[in-house]
Amino acid sequence: MEEASHNLVADVMLGGVVLLGAALIAVLLFRRLGLGAVLGYLVAGIAIGPDGLGLIGEAKTILAYSEIGIILLLFLVGLELSPSRLWLMRRDILLFGPLQVILCGMAMFGVILIVMPNFSWEAALVLGLPLALSSTAQVLPLLQSRGRLKTDYGEKSFSILLFQDLSIVPLLTVVAALSRAPAEEGAVGGWLLVVYALLAIIALVLAGRFLLSPLLKLVGKISERELFIVTGLFTVCASSAVMQMIGVSAALGAFVAGVMLAESPYRHELEADIDPFRSILLGLFFLAVGMLLDLDVIAAQPLVVLGLAVALICVKTGVIFLLARCFGLSSSASIIAALLLSQGGEFGFVLFAAAQGALLIEPAAASLFGAVVTLSMASTPFLMILAGKLASRKQTSEVQLDDPELAEQANVIVVGHGRFGQQVSQIMFAAGRSVTLIDINPETIDLSGEFGRKVFYGDGTRIDLLQRAGGDKSFAIFFCINDRDLDAETLTPVRQAFPKAKIFARAYDRRQALKLMHDPDINIVREVFESSIKLAVEGLKALGLAKPQIQTIVREFRARDRSRLMAQFESGDMHAGQRHSFGGDDSDDFLID
Repeated sequence: MEEASHNLVADVMLGGVVLLGAALIAVLLFRRLGLGAVLGYLVAGIAIGPDGLGLIGEAKTILAYSEIGIILLLFLVGLELSPSRLWLMRRDILLFGPLQVILCGMAMFGVILIVMPNFSWEAALVLGLPLALSSTAQVLPLLQSRGRLKTDYGEKSFSILLFQDLSIVPLLTVVAALSRAPAEEGAVGGWLLVVYALLAIIALVLAGRFLLSPLLKLVGKISERELFIVTGLFTVCASSAVMQMIGVSAALGAFVAGVMLAESPYRHELEADIDPFRSILLGLFFLAVGMLLDLDVIAAQPLVVLGLAVALICVKTGVIFLLARCFGLSSSASIIAALLLSQGGEFGFVLFAAAQGALLIEPAAASLFGAVVTLSMASTPFLMILAGKLASRKQTSEVQLDDPELAEQANVIVVGHGRFGQQVSQIMFAAGRSVTLIDINPETIDLSGEFGRKVFYGDGTRIDLLQRAGGDKSFAIFFCINDRDLDAETLTPVRQAFPKAKIFARAYDRRQALKLMHDPDINIVREVFESSIKLAVEGLKALGLAKPQIQTIVREFRARDRSRLMAQFESGDMHAGQRHSFGGDDSDDFLID
């Protein structure tokens, strides 16, 4: 028994070495080539899978476990969306989304009937409709990593993806209604499944409000990070399990759980704790998809598979582009959204399996269209490169985007000319300093030009661009960009490249300030820190406090805030230094006469 257990552990460890090693090599290579991590994972999966070197054989098992990555992804997306924001997006979710699924699905239904005349209309329908779905696991991380989730096309894309996840219920209902297989005893189907799903969502919302919120407050008082991780994973698993039990997408349950906690004060803590699990499991998911690709099917009918994949991308690109234009997006934003959502999605594999189980399609057809979906997913990095070039060409024709090398040598460089950078640059101009302005957003550059400000185009965190802008002759470089991922790892090389220049950075909040504090030579200002103090001071004046009292209070607040910030930095725990805060249960008393 002990020997068998030892062999099992050894097999698991060996499998982990193969999976992670292949992923590491492939992702490094494809990142280097600028093609993205997803394509690297897919190629790595093909290489080590049954049709490649045959190093790993349990691809379906790996896929089943790695789908938890999609569940965690939807949970994290839910954390970013409060109910009020979802309400603002209701038109896109309830109108744009359904139109996209129906029009793309029916278009692919027609393509399949033409290309596969021997298929029945039922088979063409249960194959065509799933092809309307896009890859949530591929698109959302791409939008998040590039900070594009809250752009106009990012929000439209998210609305479509959210409805696509909701549409799993009616699509499974269509498969069940057309099924030729004997009905399973006790199975839920039809409109009853929709009713159960709505009841489950209501139950999850109530549980989140009356059970989960008090639980998180209790965990917050204990201040054990491990408990936050356990609570977050428990919430995701419980909500997903409820949806899975009634036959609905588990990812939808996780999304609902995330929305429940979107307005919780512990949202950022949960997000930071769960995100590493999501990243690893999503990588395993794409590895498993690559391993499951049936190369024999492609080899037997290469033109058919390639033709269907191209038809899928073209049909979805055309339909989504037209819909996006009708829903108010510009041409460039519509192109990006259309190409971003043009691939097939991971839920297609689920629906193909359901159609096969319902005796509507043969296993060979499921493998064929699984290969089509995988091939379309592999094309996404190339399509995004194309989308970026088309969008840049469009923007360049509308806005004059000059390289910073055309700028005159200045004393100061301000990176980011939004509401924060504008104030900084104005004060520098008032002090008689020459300033070079840099921004990466063409709309900001265009708007600044209307007010007589010349802003140069480019990514101001790149050393080569700053070199062209005259960074080696500047005395100060201000980073005023709204990038919450900006940290010391990014800015320290800049400081080292331009030793004469003092580096100043805008921090969105305490979390980002802590990331920047790893380099003590970076001067950090939190975005709303000074303005909040100013507002409080005005309030104290209105309450009748004397100026010396107000100055004492503000001085004590600044000292305590700095002490708390240092305690958080030194311990790596956001809950550290609570005694320095005013108004907390553990805070020190502070009275003024």
